[in-house]
Amino acid sequence: MEEWFRLSEDEALAKLGAGRNGLDSREVLKRRQLYGPNTLKKAERKNAFQVFLDQFKDLLVIILIIAAVISMISGDVESTGVIFAVLLLNAVLGTVEHQKAEKSLDSLMALSSPVAKVIREGRKQEILSSEIVPGDILLLEAGDMVAADSRILENYSLLVNESSLTGESVNVEKRTGRIRENKVPLAEQANMVFSGSLVAAGRAIALVTGTGMDTEIGRIASLMNDTGEKKTPLQVSLDQFGSRLAAGILFICAVIFGLSIYRRMPVLDSLMFAVALAVAAIPEALSSIVTIVQAMGTQKMAGENAIIKDLKAVESLGCVSVICSDKTGTLTQNRMTVQQIYVNSRLYPPELLNKEVPVHKYLLYDAVLNNDSAYIEGKLIGDPTEAALVQMAERAGMEEEALKSYYPRAGEVPFDSQRKLMSTMHRIEGKRILFTKGAVDVLLPRISHIWTGEGVRPIKDGDRQALMEQNMEFSKQGLRVLTFACREMDEDENLTEKSESGCIFLGMTAMMDPPRPETRNAVLNARRAGIRPVMITGDHKITASAIAEKIGILGEDDLAVSGPELDDMPEEELSRRLERISVYARVSPEHKIRIVRSWQKKGHIVAMTGDGVNDAPALKQADIGVAMGKMGTEVSKDASAMILTDDNFATIIKAVANGRNVYRNIRNAIKFLLSGNMAGILCVLYTSLLALPTPFAPVHLLFINLLTDSLPAIAIGMEKAEADLLAQKPRNPKEGILTKRFVFQILLQGALIAVCTMTSYHTGLVTGSEAAASTMAFSTLTLARLFHGFNCRSGHSILKIGFQSNLWSIMAFEAGAVLLGAVLFIPGLHTFFYVADLTVRQLITIFIFAIIPTLVIQAFKTVRESLH
Repeated sequence: MEEWFRLSEDEALAKLGAGRNGLDSREVLKRRQLYGPNTLKKAERKNAFQVFLDQFKDLLVIILIIAAVISMISGDVESTGVIFAVLLLNAVLGTVEHQKAEKSLDSLMALSSPVAKVIREGRKQEILSSEIVPGDILLLEAGDMVAADSRILENYSLLVNESSLTGESVNVEKRTGRIRENKVPLAEQANMVFSGSLVAAGRAIALVTGTGMDTEIGRIASLMNDTGEKKTPLQVSLDQFGSRLAAGILFICAVIFGLSIYRRMPVLDSLMFAVALAVAAIPEALSSIVTIVQAMGTQKMAGENAIIKDLKAVESLGCVSVICSDKTGTLTQNRMTVQQIYVNSRLYPPELLNKEVPVHKYLLYDAVLNNDSAYIEGKLIGDPTEAALVQMAERAGMEEEALKSYYPRAGEVPFDSQRKLMSTMHRIEGKRILFTKGAVDVLLPRISHIWTGEGVRPIKDGDRQALMEQNMEFSKQGLRVLTFACREMDEDENLTEKSESGCIFLGMTAMMDPPRPETRNAVLNARRAGIRPVMITGDHKITASAIAEKIGILGEDDLAVSGPELDDMPEEELSRRLERISVYARVSPEHKIRIVRSWQKKGHIVAMTGDGVNDAPALKQADIGVAMGKMGTEVSKDASAMILTDDNFATIIKAVANGRNVYRNIRNAIKFLLSGNMAGILCVLYTSLLALPTPFAPVHLLFINLLTDSLPAIAIGMEKAEADLLAQKPRNPKEGILTKRFVFQILLQGALIAVCTMTSYHTGLVTGSEAAASTMAFSTLTLARLFHGFNCRSGHSILKIGFQSNLWSIMAFEAGAVLLGAVLFIPGLHTFFYVADLTVRQLITIFIFAIIPTLVIQAFKTVRESLH
């Protein structure tokens, strides 16, 4: 973009072919055709139907569709209906989740002002902001939303709130005149105003330099359009698992089909064998159960001030290894507070100022009386710096309302951004007293005397040197310094700017937005959990570093880097120094994305906090975007995956602990589902290889997968967090679910359940019919998997975690047992589920073989725990 801040007012006008009387209607029309409307462009999005169709592209889904078609051809209408119902439910859920995530730019559009005031053909006009073109002369006054990026031509004490763009919470003073430096950060371009910012005070006349996508907010919109959605580590793992499982299923189904044809079985029967195997292998309810477990995790987090917008984000929190946090309001209290007062060559906290000591009393008078903030309906309203001075006086025991009513303002010289001073005059004890406050470097040359413990005396060079040294010390600590002075005025003296000379020095206040009390402990917990905290802020480098040191983010060997320094840093150097840089100050939206991407390239899962429009692209780029609920803009909230209702860094660490527990529970639920399905696969393979009758009808396996398995899997998802969760390192996002140990456990546990199921099946063949054998196999597998739900709750034995510590698992078992009982004992369901009547002896056999795998697994866990 053109560096308009480097040009003089006349050069900017000439470059745009514009004049101070504005454009004529013909020129406006020509420029509108050239530049287009002053609106933001949206990236093309898929419609709901396209998203819905995308849900059917998964290989496992395609296998199930083929299985359903074969079932339909064979006349098994029930199985066909159930399979299609499951596929449609999952597709609808996926579509709804996707559509909810596509809202980020909608709020960005709303930041544009609907109308704007301009000068055209020498006349003031009010037009739609969308009709503004480069070269227009924009009129700004308090309360206006800036409609386009503009270069200030005339300035009348303009104050602009640019916090949503820069992250700097304090109003920015604007001025005219060129800025000669190169690469000036957005926050320091004092002769420019930007689209989407708010005029807090004053007025100005400005030349429009950029509209639509050519504005700073347009650049942010472009960044958001270019930032695609990323899959979470769990999604990547499930995708890998799904593709491998699908390949395995297709291979085994092909082998089984070939064997069946080789044995001269009818083609349709061979296909039905293959269908039974496919249905046994595919965990149809897996995606729904993962979604439900994530949803339950979001409910728990909502109770702890973390609202999860995107369910997938719950699990990603568990492997976050870097948190890039904004400073203002997240790590700090977002409230300017006086930390120290320098008076009479000593430092005092506000509460130790003594109203009985004259110099202390007059400094407090200056802080309260020479102040435009005030209490309105019990709330302190005004500039954050002035509000901090009122609160300082209150801590010293002086009331703002009482003091102002007792010593009303008799005159004033208002604050001016050029003078950087403010003065008011009051009658105190019969004398006209002028109180002045302002920047140290501006007020100190106007001071002729100093008030000490011995009284007022002329100021010496040594005094001035001591004051400058103290100011420098405060600045090194990132503190904002104000100087206070006063003087007695003659009765006939007029109050003017010249009255601010010949003052008596009273003292200096040093203030800052202090860290939240709980932040330091939260940062320590993050480090203990193996998470690297990084501060990214629009504030000054010195201020940011001071806060970062206090809360433990910036260590001895760590670095702080500013935006311009980052611009000059090649990618290789940033990659090399990345893990040492703990603070980034005066950064732009591009910098934030670059930092997040640099960490992601190193294989880290990154959480990014933010509250402004400028944070939105990085929030979208991060694996977990975290927006502020209190101070955040709608744009940042829409671009994020999580919203903090208390704007507190400590809440993120709680959310990480919850995320780790959710992932652990999802993994345990997957182990439960896959080990049960493995048992079904082994049973079908066993009977196929021995040319035995099919042990399960497809409807049997769908009943197990969708009904009796779903309830224990959800109950496993509600298991409470274990105490040492935050002491563990973040899991490696590249590590898939199917680790060697995990696969071994699934195979072993599945084989154990399969052996018991087939033993029950053979008992049925010997003592009854093929229908009885199939019913016994189905019942044993169902009940064994219900018992197996208790095994998968934790890596520990049920004796250690407590049988009743998760009542949901008990209720899930009872519900599953009731459903199985209904199928076995209600005659009307026998035909639908292809089950036969069983004797009492056969029912006892089913129960014994179903509970054996759980007894063996629990015995192994108990022995292992006793040995450790």
